[in-house]
Amino acid sequence: MSSVYDLIVIGSGPAGTRAAIYASKLGKKVALVEMREMVGGACINTGTIPSKTMREAVLHLSGYNYKSIYGMNYRVKERITMADLAFRVQHVIKTEVDVTAAQLSRNNIETLIGVASFEDTSHLKVTNSHGSSIYEAKNFLIATGTKPASSPKVPINGHSIINSDQVLEMVDLPKTLIVVGAGVIGVEYTCMFSALGVRVTLIERRPRLLEFADQEIVEALSYHLRDTRVTMRLNEEVQSVEEMPDGTVVANLESKKKVQGDALLYAVGRQGNVDELNLAAVGVEADSRGRIPVDKDFRTKVPTIFAGGDVIGFPSLASVSMEQGRIAAARAFGDEQVLSNPSLYPYGIYTIPEISFIGKTEEQLTEEDVPYEVGVAYYREIARGQIRGDTTGRLKIIFHRMDHSILGVHIIGEGASELLHIGQAVMALGGKLEYFVDTVFNYPTLAECYKVAAFNGLNRVSKFE
Repeated sequence: MSSVYDLIVIGSGPAGTRAAIYASKLGKKVALVEMREMVGGACINTGTIPSKTMREAVLHLSGYNYKSIYGMNYRVKERITMADLAFRVQHVIKTEVDVTAAQLSRNNIETLIGVASFEDTSHLKVTNSHGSSIYEAKNFLIATGTKPASSPKVPINGHSIINSDQVLEMVDLPKTLIVVGAGVIGVEYTCMFSALGVRVTLIERRPRLLEFADQEIVEALSYHLRDTRVTMRLNEEVQSVEEMPDGTVVANLESKKKVQGDALLYAVGRQGNVDELNLAAVGVEADSRGRIPVDKDFRTKVPTIFAGGDVIGFPSLASVSMEQGRIAAARAFGDEQVLSNPSLYPYGIYTIPEISFIGKTEEQLTEEDVPYEVGVAYYREIARGQIRGDTTGRLKIIFHRMDHSILGVHIIGEGASELLHIGQAVMALGGKLEYFVDTVFNYPTLAECYKVAAFNGLNRVSKFE
């Protein structure tokens, strides 16, 4: 048996990697368990990195961002194939895996390949093709991530009926695609395929897309989806899915409608990877979706066992998972100085066009009876928007009517997730709307949207003052 580790991390995704590195920098003896042969977790191997790389390839090859300049028929490559998309994705995955492995190595973190399962609150069994070994640790962090949820109504076959982990395994680009589920993953892939000219039907049981985002921004996205010939079936639920003799797929809806396509992507939620952990041995329970409950320090009901990342549920963002791992590692070793403010976490949704936001939505503020006003700037009003060919984006600042403090920033348009960080910094430092008015931004840039939106907002409140 090896000497006792100070921390064993289970899972090498964003939460696990960040926790392991932080603990190592505190001078602790750390091991990281990964069931795959490659580190990086679902984030690098099947989730965030592949999907965002695919999106970039789609935008480039389809010429999407320049159609308003060079015409609707403009394309960099006439016949785009799944192989074209996968080529770029595999290159980025390999690079990111190498970078992660190098970071772990530099920080003297021992990587154990195999499936982890608890023996008790201080011992973990790791099983691989060579057998099983028992490791002892003072603390553990569960960062096993999630996998696509399944349903008996949808028989996944890996070629015509797929989940989000199998998108790049498709042999051919379908002419028509059914996407079930209008959460972040479903909407992102809907946008990518529609940008490639695929006729997409999006089915969602809720009345709107992305219910946690600002309604005005979501309405703008919905307009863009319809403009790219996406058919949205909202308030609809799938009763069954069947593969037809000719290889096509039919989704039978509860409302008796039938939707036919060359392929179907099932993207309704994700399930925590907890089945093989033997949580019962340590008295930790996960809910029906495999999510592990934790306190504000990411500690489970067992004081020496922590959990972070997607396996604990919302918001399931790679950036937030990294922070959760860092805080969990700090608390495991009594470091109370590491602090984080969840109200200032940014959200990035890589639809086409991109969405990013921070702070409260108009709906939340209305419900809380907060007196607010908004200032809006449109990309079409900004020289940079015209130059880059994106005349459909917009930036919205929500601010308090009385003291002009920034309550939220919501953006739709290319570059939204980068542009948002200006608003994030101003909010974090307690800046007011006037900051944007008095600040000089480079010209021409999209950052000018902040100044235009601020003037727009001040003009609205000045009429009542």
